[in-house]
Parts: sequence; structure tokens; C-alpha cells
Amino acid sequence: MDWNSQKFIWLDWVIIAVGILGVSWAVWKSIQKQKRLAGGESSRAYFLGGEPWYVMGAAIFAANIGSEHLVGLAGAGASTGMSMAHWEMQGWMILILGWLFVPFYKHSSVFTMPEFLNRRYTRKTSSWLSIITLISYVLTKVSVTAFTGGIFLESLLGLPFWYGAIGLVLLTGVFTVFGGMKGVMTLSKIQTPILIIGSFLVLFLGLSVLGNGSISHGWTSMMDHAKGMNNGFGTNHLMHFNKTDPMYKDYPGIWVIVGSAIIGFWYWATDQHIVQRVLGGKDMNEMRKGTILAGYLKILPVFMFLIPGMIAAALVAKPGSGFTMATTDEAFGSMVKFVLPAGVKGIVTIGFISALVTSLSAFFNSCATLYTVDFYKPRHPKASEKKLVWIGRAATWAVVILGLFWIPVMMGLGSLYAYLQSVQSLLAPAIVAVFVLGIFSKKITPVSGEVGIIVGFIIGMIRLVTDIIVGNWPNVLPNALKWFWGTNWLIFEVYLLGFIVLLMILVSIFTKKASDEKLAGITYFTQSPAQKAETKASWTRVDIVTSIGVVALCVAFYIYFW
Repeated sequence: MDWNSQKFIWLDWVIIAVGILGVSWAVWKSIQKQKRLAGGESSRAYFLGGEPWYVMGAAIFAANIGSEHLVGLAGAGASTGMSMAHWEMQGWMILILGWLFVPFYKHSSVFTMPEFLNRRYTRKTSSWLSIITLISYVLTKVSVTAFTGGIFLESLLGLPFWYGAIGLVLLTGVFTVFGGMKGVMTLSKIQTPILIIGSFLVLFLGLSVLGNGSISHGWTSMMDHAKGMNNGFGTNHLMHFNKTDPMYKDYPGIWVIVGSAIIGFWYWATDQHIVQRVLGGKDMNEMRKGTILAGYLKILPVFMFLIPGMIAAALVAKPGSGFTMATTDEAFGSMVKFVLPAGVKGIVTIGFISALVTSLSAFFNSCATLYTVDFYKPRHPKASEKKLVWIGRAATWAVVILGLFWIPVMMGLGSLYAYLQSVQSLLAPAIVAVFVLGIFSKKITPVSGEVGIIVGFIIGMIRLVTDIIVGNWPNVLPNALKWFWGTNWLIFEVYLLGFIVLLMILVSIFTKKASDEKLAGITYFTQSPAQKAETKASWTRVDIVTSIGVVALCVAFYIYFW
């Protein structure tokens, strides 16, 4: 047997088949156990799960890691080096969820983020957030994950693209419909350690191959190769301040940090997809500990995916390495086949496939939750628990079908990873504004929440739709209009956030404020003494020290790669 084969051999395929059956059995057993303990199906268990802090932390991490990382982030590492690392070094941002937002979510006893906005603002505000979130899931998250998943499975296993993409979506749809949040959480426990160990094997073995047996020499070779890229300006660093740097137009100086932070705040502190992993916690201490663990785990993807992409680019340039890849999108899949020994390829592939299913399933489950809790249940308050679960399953299949139909459109939109971030930059500002102002100011009125989220969404969608339709038209427009469509998306994002904040403050001056009864417990200044005491009692010195550790690691990363 050729243990160093750079292709999948029979042993790998046997391990993959046995592993998938084993994982399926473990998930099924976990779901059946929950049903026995709960005395049947429960909508809360189906949508929220209810797990200890270490499972919540793993689930937050697993929900974030999808095929856009296995394909897009590794591909970005191969082509632009460290530039996309800003969006991954967001471990400190997850702490904001645990320390600042969890108390308000817990006190309001909500299932979903739209529910919270309904409490703080109006029903119309919450409905708009549900609509925006569902649209963003179908057009970006579900479709991008399925599309890049097809690319990854093609590069790794040799499956035709459409077989991989459609198979992944359908498999995940079945898994989500019958597994619910308990299934997602259980799969997260299984795949997270496999994914982390497997990716770090790719990292260290890749560096060893690049360094002729020495990991340290491999690191030096990788960095030297990155320094020579980008017309000599290098891709080994995070920041691009020189306007003659070819990458400055896409990553303009300090705007990158501000822009990525806005997207990070929206995603980690207010997005249903992530927050739902935490809402099932039994108390604030468990919920906070889960976010702290996730903060540490979130630091890993740069080393798991982006740097292996940089290694792949260096291996391609190394004479006699024997490493090839048709496109940068194949970087990670090609690295897995090239550096991992037989048998290990199969084990690691189980983790990768589980990661794809977990990430996509988390999106599906969040969509089902949003539709059921925010649209169906208010109109059918007497619906049984069993009926709510089945409505959630029907909503999941609707998302599956819409995601499949959108994939061909996505194929014609250029760089998917950049597209994904740019779309999120247009959705994030309005949501960030309504949540931050809503929680930290009781003077912001219910009407201003409606105006802020609606106007922000409309402006963002105008830019997105026209970007897709008009193409290069902005080059022939008057300067006033050219700025709207032609300015860098990160800069536009910051200005859009500032505009929405000012608009909400202005509207609040002329509209009626919410009553103290309505705001009780859900803003920083309207918490009761008992709620403040509960929040204070929920954290320990260990929580503080470990949180500081997350921030310190993020700062150290920026210092090293600045």
C-alpha cells in the first residue's frame, strides 16, 4: 500500500463510508435521547437545543466554518495573503456578545433577534429584520456555502461540481429537517476536533514539505515568497497604506479594520445564525463561557485555512515540488491530497464534510426559526408544539429550494469571497445601528428603529442591485453619483453606518419615546436592580482573565503581521 499516495485510495474511501455511518448513528442516538428526556418533540429544543458551555462554544465556531473558508479563505491566502485575515481575527468581537448583549437577550426571554427588536421598537422593525436576514441567508450564506462546497468536493474527491453542490444542499436539508438544533449541536461536538486537528496537520505537514523537512524553514520560505508578491509590496502583512500598492484599492489602510469590525459586530453579536447557538444556555454564566471558548477558537481559521493557502502558493512556485493547482480556489483541497498520508485523508475528510453540513444546517435551522417564531406563530398562537416543528421543517425545505435556484446566478458574480463580504457590508450598518442605539440609549424611539432599518436596507440594496446590473456604468456617471457606486465598499460601509445613526437620532427628536414599561430590562439604563445583580453574579475572575487572553492573542497577531 502506498501510504504517501497523493490521491484517495481504497482505505480512504472505506474510512469515509464507515465514518459517515458512525456520525449519523451518533447524531440519531443523541436526538432520540433528547426526545425521551423531553417526552416528545419540543419547539424550543428543536430551535435552540440547550447545551453546556463547551458545546455552545464549539457550535458557534462550527456554525461559522463553512466551505467559504475551505475554498474562499484558503484561496484568498494563496492570492492576497494576509489581507482577508481581518475578517477572521474577530475572536474579541464574540466577547461583545457574551459580555454586553447576552444579559439583554436573556432578560427578554427571546428565541430570535427580531423578537428582541419587537420588544425594543415595533413589530414592523422586527419583521424587516426577519426579511433582511432571510434574504441574506438565501442570497449569500446558503448559496455561497453550497457553491464553494461544490468546488471543494470537486477539488478534494473529484466529484463533478453540481453533484457535490446539490448533494451537499440536499443532504444538509434532510439532516436539518430531522435533526433540528440538537442534531447541529451533536455534529458540532464530533466535527470540531477533527476539523481543527486535520487542518493543523495540513498546516504543519505543508510547512515541512516547503522547508524540506523543517517547519521553521518552511515558514521562512512561505513568508519570503509572500514578500515578493503583489509587485514587491508583499502579501505577508495585514495593512496596505501605500496608495501605489495594487491592493490598496481593495484594502485601503485603516478602513479595513473599521469595516471588518462593523461586519464582525453584526455577525457575532446580532445575527440569528450565531446568537441562536447561545440562546439555549441554561444561564448567563454558561452562555458567556460559550462565547469565550468560541473567541479562542475563532483565532484558529487563519492558521487552519488562510496560511495553508499561502503555503500552497509557495509550493507552486518552488521548483521540483510536484505541487499543482488549477486555480487558487483549489488550494486547500489540493493541499489535503498532497501532504496527508493515506487513511488520514479519509479521517480528515469526514471532519470537512461534517463541517460543511454543520455550517449549512445552522443556516437552515436559523431560517426555520425565524419563519416559525416571527411569522407563523404570531398568526397561529394556538399551534401545537408538533405543528411548529413541522412548519419549521417546511420552511427549511423552502430555503433549500431557493438556495439551489440561486447557485447558477452566483456563478456569474465573480469572486465569491469578496462578493460575500461586500454584501454583508451593505446589510450590517442598519442592523448594527438599531441594536447598538436600541440597547445603549433609551431616548431612541420606536419609530426611529423602523426608519433606520428600512432606509439602511433600501440604500444597501440599491447599491448591490445596481452593482450587479450596471457593471462599469459608474465610470460614465457624474461625480456625485459616481461616489455612491464607485467608492470602496469598506469606506461606503462606514459612511452608511454614520448616516443611519444620525438619521435615527434626528427621527428620535421628533417622535414619541417608548414607555419605561416597554423598555424594562432590555436597555442598559432600564435594567432593574435584580437584573443588574443577576448579571454581575454571572461572571467570575476566570471569565475576566480568559477574556483578556482572547484580546491579547488578537493584538499579538496584529503586531506580528501588521
